[in-house]
Amino acid sequence: MSASSAAGSGFFENYLPHLLTLAAVAASRAFDEELRERGVSLPVWRVMAVLLERPGETVTGLAKRCLLQQPTMTKLLDRMERDRVVQRSPDRQDHRIVRLSLTTEGAALAATLVEAAKHHEAALLARHPQAATIKEGLRSIAAEQGRPK
Repeated sequence: MSASSAAGSGFFENYLPHLLTLAAVAASRAFDEELRERGVSLPVWRVMAVLLERPGETVTGLAKRCLLQQPTMTKLLDRMERDRVVQRSPDRQDHRIVRLSLTTEGAALAATLVEAAKHHEAALLARHPQAATIKEGLRSIAAEQGRPK
């Protein structure tokens, strides 16, 4: 957005959270399309990406990392288990805790999608090199979520 168009816009069009949302939608559009072509929703992709890096995650931990409410996560996991993408197992020390991991098929699909996401991000960063700096700033903002107020 140029300085002149920013000056003519109202507060909302320049409000940082709004711009972040617009940028997120624009930045993910091509990858979202690739996910749709493979029959994978964004929440399923998030679950697979997290479990690829963190096998044995709990439902609560997974919901937090994937930005979903726990009941929504549970329903999503039910579908993913029926589709043989994830498997549940009891925690070894506390059988009330459920641990999740990808099945062999789920891990293969997740690895393929992570590679596609890496290529998508690399292309995005090549078009918008300033996004690497923005990424650091976003990590800083996101880190505040876990800090006490």
